[in-house]
Amino acid sequence: MSGEESVADGQMAGSKRPLSGRKKSAALDRKAARTLGPLKMIWAELAHYPAKVALALVALVITAAATLAIPYGFKLIVDDGFAAGGDLDQIGTLFKGLLAVVVVLSVGTALRFYFVSWLGERVVADVRLKVQANLLRLGPAFYEENSPKEISSRMTADTAQIEQVVGTTVSVAIRNVLMGMGGIAMLFWLAPRLTVGLLLAIPLIIVPIVLFSRRLRNISRSSQDRVADIGSMTSETLGAMKIVQAFNQESREKSRFAGAVEATFDTAKRRILLRSVMTSIIILFIFGSITMIMWQGAIGVSTGAISGGTIAAFVLVGGLVAGAFGALTEVYGDLLRGAGAASRLNELLNAKPGIAPPPRPQALPEPARGSLSFRGVTFRYPTRLETPAIQDFTLEVEPGETVAIVGPSGGGKSTIFQLAERFYDPQAGSIRIDGVPLTSADPADIRRRIALVPQDGVLFSANARDNLRYGNWEASDDQIWDAARAANAEHFLRDLPDGLDTYLGESGTRLSGGQQQRIAIARALLRDAPILLLDEATSALDAESEQLVQQALDRLMSTRTTLVIAHRLATVRNADRIIVLEDGRIVEQGSHANLTDAGGLYSRLAALQFTSSETV
Repeated sequence: MSGEESVADGQMAGSKRPLSGRKKSAALDRKAARTLGPLKMIWAELAHYPAKVALALVALVITAAATLAIPYGFKLIVDDGFAAGGDLDQIGTLFKGLLAVVVVLSVGTALRFYFVSWLGERVVADVRLKVQANLLRLGPAFYEENSPKEISSRMTADTAQIEQVVGTTVSVAIRNVLMGMGGIAMLFWLAPRLTVGLLLAIPLIIVPIVLFSRRLRNISRSSQDRVADIGSMTSETLGAMKIVQAFNQESREKSRFAGAVEATFDTAKRRILLRSVMTSIIILFIFGSITMIMWQGAIGVSTGAISGGTIAAFVLVGGLVAGAFGALTEVYGDLLRGAGAASRLNELLNAKPGIAPPPRPQALPEPARGSLSFRGVTFRYPTRLETPAIQDFTLEVEPGETVAIVGPSGGGKSTIFQLAERFYDPQAGSIRIDGVPLTSADPADIRRRIALVPQDGVLFSANARDNLRYGNWEASDDQIWDAARAANAEHFLRDLPDGLDTYLGESGTRLSGGQQQRIAIARALLRDAPILLLDEATSALDAESEQLVQQALDRLMSTRTTLVIAHRLATVRNADRIIVLEDGRIVEQGSHANLTDAGGLYSRLAALQFTSSETV
């Protein structure tokens, strides 16, 4: 097996499984839903900020201690301050001390909120940066199998859930653990016998948590999935609003969205019902136990076994302990939702690129020549392994040569471009640039030698300057204007309200199709690469726009190795060579004149197009 084949097989194996797809992935998802294990990702991010974590923990300890000190202050006040004939100075001292504790509690709470919230926002920012960095490494095969809209939802909804966990849930959990442990210790100090009775109720609290937790984890994960579905559907519909309205499908889209929303609500109802029942049972056991114990405490006060201040403090601390355990049940549900979000984000973080640089990339020769070679190439897309996109494809493109690729739709023309850019690796054969196999070179070096003008002139939601210099981010304004002039784009760019600083709308929607395409050509000019790929660059344009774009393309192609995909054969008459592709195989090649006279597929296509043009 060749190196190219083995790399391709590795790519296919690594890219076949979509997110949350396949049995193995589903099994991993169920395992993640039964544990808090995915939250390790959060702890790993928190470890980068030890000082902030330490300060947050100190603030949590201080606030927990201050909270527990308040009932003890009440004990002293009830026992000493409320006694008949009590010392006024002592009473004042007690209340001043209690106020001091309140001040410490308020300051500690503010510090806790600041540091915990800071950590929540910082962790979310770091996770988003890491996920985005990994997404930029993944090739088209990944996005062919995984919806970009769903991924966008994960980047928003799931990271928001992570922020909730770090910024609120973890803080509440730690605070209530400290309150619960400290409160139990204080209860033993105040009234050991009553505390023993209270602790006997703890198993009644733990059992419902254990029984309900597994089901609650699964529903939490399902709830996050349904929210992602809503985000994906919203993005899809808004992005195609013109089509929705043009076909009068508003009612259908409304119904489809309503179905997704109701499915999300139904999942949320199951989660809410489960948490409600669990919380109700736990609170019943907690406060029922406290009531019974207080009953015994009241008997102790009446017999003089314990003081009124002690029972008052015991009631307050018992309430704090009960509240802490009650809050922990809700916190656990939030942690499970956070674990579900973390597991989904982990899928994105752990996704491996199918195309990666070799351990020791081979450098491309300098200066660049611009030769491109396909030798015996066969390729199948990951989602269509049963059907080859191209078969036994061999083509040698010499430096400076213009080669047009024509043929029926679905014949494999665009696949050739994707293989040339090394977005995929073929299952058989090899592809070379300037004599170097693509699998031996760094993909970034390969793509620096190629400029692409796509069929739809993809633009970004930015100003004209940033869209133009996407081909060369270091380009000066003079270079930008030179490229715009060569692409017949200077005139309309200067007419924009703010010139190059004019915002072009989402995906460049404020420009016409011809204007978008001319900006794409100018961008390719700024790239100044030796190999140019033109993917039906004039197919969607009117006659006037096509003429302007074609003039710009002629200037762009004059000094470069060029591959042109075209359905309009009139645009490739002057190509040095025309390749006719059908069902992934080369069936004819030659000049326009030779192929027209040959009477084959090209001749039939030319007859149809040119006869139609003359008739019109």
